[in-house]
Amino acid sequence: RTMVNSKGQRNRTRDMFSRPFRQNGLPAPAKYLTVFKLGDYVDIVANGAVHKGMPHKYYHGRTGRVWNVTPRAIGVEVRKKVGGRIINKRLHVRVEHIQKSKCREGHLARVKANEAAKAEKSEVRKCFKRIPPCGDDGKIVKNGAAPPETLHVLPYELLC
Repeated sequence: RTMVNSKGQRNRTRDMFSRPFRQNGLPAPAKYLTVFKLGDYVDIVANGAVHKGMPHKYYHGRTGRVWNVTPRAIGVEVRKKVGGRIINKRLHVRVEHIQKSKCREGHLARVKANEAAKAEKSEVRKCFKRIPPCGDDGKIVKNGAAPPETLHVLPYELLC
């Protein structure tokens, strides 16, 4: 007789909710002093040491926006694919399980650089669009004095 796979609330979360090496115990007090404002982007990273207010394993590692702030928890709106559609899920997660996201740092830095470049008076009009990098330029391979050698496929021989 074989055992069936358990389908509990925290099944298959052995590594997901485990704490990193030498970082056991409750979070530091600074974690509780982080200020979250409406519209902020946050990453949901469940802390296995705190069981209260822990999100479901599906939301671990997801990024969402703050839509509500309460004394101990933060309301986060996350997109979830259900069937063939994407719906917005609103959930309350305790402060221990979220951290400020760095997903907009690159965008904001690019906007700041573009605004600084626009402020410079220049006769040449600049393009501020992101352009994908082009491939490498072609290269010429020198073979020395030896002529190029042509390789041919050997004919197939049936061995019986």
